[in-house]
Amino acid sequence: MRKKNWLIGGIIVVVIAVAAYFSFGGHGSQKANKTVTIGVMAGDKNEDEIWKSVIKTAKDKYGITLKTKKFTDYLQPNKALSAGDIDLNAFQNYPYLANWNAQYKTDIVSIGDTWTTPLRIYSDKYQHVSDIKDGEQITVANDPTNENRGIHLLADAGLIKIKETDKATPKDIIDNPKNLKITPVDGSQTPSSLKDPKVGAAVVNTNFAKSAKLNIDTAIYIERLNKDSEQYFNFIAANKKDKDKQIYKDVVKSLQTDKTKALVKKYYGSAEITVWDYKK
Repeated sequence: MRKKNWLIGGIIVVVIAVAAYFSFGGHGSQKANKTVTIGVMAGDKNEDEIWKSVIKTAKDKYGITLKTKKFTDYLQPNKALSAGDIDLNAFQNYPYLANWNAQYKTDIVSIGDTWTTPLRIYSDKYQHVSDIKDGEQITVANDPTNENRGIHLLADAGLIKIKETDKATPKDIIDNPKNLKITPVDGSQTPSSLKDPKVGAAVVNTNFAKSAKLNIDTAIYIERLNKDSEQYFNFIAANKKDKDKQIYKDVVKSLQTDKTKALVKKYYGSAEITVWDYKK
């Protein structure tokens, strides 16, 4: 009888221990695993509102506590991701990530596209790209990524033809029927270059256009969604070893909604375009 009582007592102790684990340790671990921190660049109030919506969807639909960690330095989000200080980040495009992985020997990958900011051609002289006269000067940003992107945009607009390359410079132009002078300048100077009487048009990034108070609706050509512009889509990134985690896939789903699409359009109009449903 004593042996039987001892056995029953032992079973009760084990049951209590298991129950305690799931009540405190197990449940706590599950709760911790439902928290995801995503790194983003510090933006404006509109961007904050978009992320608030994503956070609500993550909580309501997937039970995920999604937290944003803001950065002001573009070097920090990938460093923090690689170090494990954050779980995901959302701020970069594909050329930026490719250069980062190569330079810092990291293994960061995209797990879902978000939006893009189309590049635009502006002019104080012309209403249409087809009106640009022979011999005109066109300025583009001179950093490698945006120089390549700007020259591809000029080719897409039908002004020039270039070699097949993802590192285009004016030297890669193979057909220039209007003898245009493509001049790389500091990106921040592209808006002001329009005031130069020698400049017929400029390829200007939206952030510089906004800083210079350029009305984006006056652009004479807008970058289209195609194989050249796909690389400039922004996305949510993760360390490669984590890319198949369901909780991270659910964070992507929390962003890729009709509600997010509507908010991006409400706050940014045509300045930003959601791209997760773009058929590549």
